[in-house]
Amino acid sequence: MVKAEARVWRGSGAARLVLASASATRAKLLQSAGVAFEVVPAHVDEASLKVAMKAEHASSRDTALALAELKAQRISASQPEALVLGCDQLLDCAGTWFDKAVDRADAAGQLRALSGRTHELATAACVVQGGQRLWHAFEAPRLTMRTLDEALIVGYLDRAEDEAVGCVGAYRLEGLGAQLFTRVEGDYFSILGLPLLALLDFLRGQKIAP
Repeated sequence: MVKAEARVWRGSGAARLVLASASATRAKLLQSAGVAFEVVPAHVDEASLKVAMKAEHASSRDTALALAELKAQRISASQPEALVLGCDQLLDCAGTWFDKAVDRADAAGQLRALSGRTHELATAACVVQGGQRLWHAFEAPRLTMRTLDEALIVGYLDRAEDEAVGCVGAYRLEGLGAQLFTRVEGDYFSILGLPLLALLDFLRGQKIAP
C-alpha cells in the first residue's frame, strides 16, 4: 500500500499552494490528485457581492469569477509568497441564482424549483500570488433534473438530508443526488466545484504537479 504522503507531488523550488476554501470536496479532489496544499479559508461577504452584481445585471460567469478572485486576493494579502487558489460556484436556472440550502425546508423548495428543468453550475477558479492574478478558469456544466413529485422529494431528503443541506441545489452528484438527474453535460470535476484538469495544467508550470 502506498502511504498518503508518498502520493503527494512536491517539485523542487515550488511555491506553496494555499486553498482559500473550506470545501471538503475541493480539498479531497486536490489530495486525490497528489497535490501538496494548505487550507486557509477566506471569509468574504458573498451575499452582498452577489446582490450588487445582480443589480448591475452581471452574468453568473462574471460573478463566480469575481468571487473566486476576491477569496484568493483576501488570503494573498497576508501570504503574498504563496499561490492562493480561490474558487466559487453559482447555480443558475434561467437567470435565477440559488444559494446553499440552509435547512430541510429550503432544500425541498430548491428541489421543487429545479424539478424537470435544466440548470448551469457556473464554476470558477483563480490563482493569485502577491496580489496578481496568474491564472483563472471557468466551466459551466449543465444538469437536467428529473420531474420530482413530493413523495420523491421527501424520500430523498429522508435519506440524504445531511448532504442536501449546505449544498447549492440541495444535492451532491457524487452521492444520492445522482438519483435526481436524467442528463449531465460538462466536466465532472467542475460539477464538484473545481475545474481540476485545467488547474493541474497550470500547476505543472509552477512545478507543483508532474
